[in-house]
Amino acid sequence: MTLADLGWTDALAAAFAPHAAAGRRPARVTLQLKGFWEVTTPETARLAECTGKFLNETTAVADMPAVGDWVAIEPLPGDDLRALIHAVLPRRTKFSRKAAGLQEVEQVVAANVDTVFLVSSLDANFNLRRIERYLAAARASGAQPVVVLNKSDLTKQAAALRAEVEVIARDVPVVVTSAVRRGGVKALAAWLQPHTTVAFLGSSGVGKSTLINELVGEEVQFTQEIRDIDGKGRHTTTQRELLISPDGVLIIDTPGMRELQPWQADEAVDDVFADIRALTLRCKFTDCSHTVEPGCAIAAALADGTLALPRWHSYQRLQRETAFEVRRVDRRASQKHKTAWKKVTKQLRQRIREKSGEE
Repeated sequence: MTLADLGWTDALAAAFAPHAAAGRRPARVTLQLKGFWEVTTPETARLAECTGKFLNETTAVADMPAVGDWVAIEPLPGDDLRALIHAVLPRRTKFSRKAAGLQEVEQVVAANVDTVFLVSSLDANFNLRRIERYLAAARASGAQPVVVLNKSDLTKQAAALRAEVEVIARDVPVVVTSAVRRGGVKALAAWLQPHTTVAFLGSSGVGKSTLINELVGEEVQFTQEIRDIDGKGRHTTTQRELLISPDGVLIIDTPGMRELQPWQADEAVDDVFADIRALTLRCKFTDCSHTVEPGCAIAAALADGTLALPRWHSYQRLQRETAFEVRRVDRRASQKHKTAWKKVTKQLRQRIREKSGEE
């Protein structure tokens, strides 16, 4: 195996030059553990930890090594199985989300990915709103998103459901598969090229591990059946891991995520909901709150059915979440938000007074 087999590029070589001068070696993070990382070089895999200097200089959780990252390591003298991580090389792409918990913390799920397979199952777990969230996060990552609708053997409505997804996915490819029956898996071949990195993401039980086993040609990931009572899956993948297929494809598997809040994906949200964004530009007032103003294109579209209410609500929720992140780090944006809400409140009160006077 060579560095190129792990996804090494000329750009990475240029970024690594200062570390090469210091006698360090490049390695790729292939497994993330608690406080430790498995890093792989062409020669071997080692268990690594970050140096004290690296930890002291790293202020954000997102700057810590993630699966798919390239790092500068120093093997421990006399120990072929351990190493120290001195630095994380610049990321070409990264798939991030808000970490679980009350604090607003970015969590990098996978780094340096070429293609993100957003896997959803065509069973009781199917959810268009969840797919919209994954699309927003994938577009913000910089990687090429592909929607994979798995378990087509469990429904007779696969074609109809695919059509629904294609409406919200727009220019993103949508592929229907059945990993159990090996149907449609070959359709992913266009994105499974040697030396390229693909990541499988989706909620628990959608069949990511089964798909990976089929693509790799052996059972490298443990799988379980979903619960019959609610169609929800059990977590089979418990940690993020990068695997190398016999064909040289670098595959990142991730634990299921039932809840996904994209990280700072305001532009990506507008991209995913381009139809709604276009409608807002047709409103009579540029600062339309889409509540009580006359000439509101959103209200008109909701009234005539050209805009589905669940999609509008999904857009609003994602907008609120991303706007909150912006306000948290930008006091000026926070003040602008407060001013806008004061204006909306004033309009509502004026509207109520007018109606009271009419009565």
